[in-house]
Amino acid sequence: MKLGKYQHYKGNYYEVIGVAHHSETLEELVVYRALYHHEVYGDNSLWVRPKSMFLETVIVNKKEMLRFTPINN
Repeated sequence: MKLGKYQHYKGNYYEVIGVAHHSETLEELVVYRALYHHEVYGDNSLWVRPKSMFLETVIVNKKEMLRFTPINN
């Protein structure tokens, strides 16, 4: 898993800061930070998502695309 900036398919930007493991299942979870202000969660809120879900593709307007696309720094 490459650390750095990614763009969500809906447009917002995030920074992947690491991969953690669930304490019970050992599932890999991507830890990432929002690079914007959210009305409820504030600035730079932290999020986790299963790695498999973070890396999967989604269908938008009948087109397959990455859920999160890496942004070259």
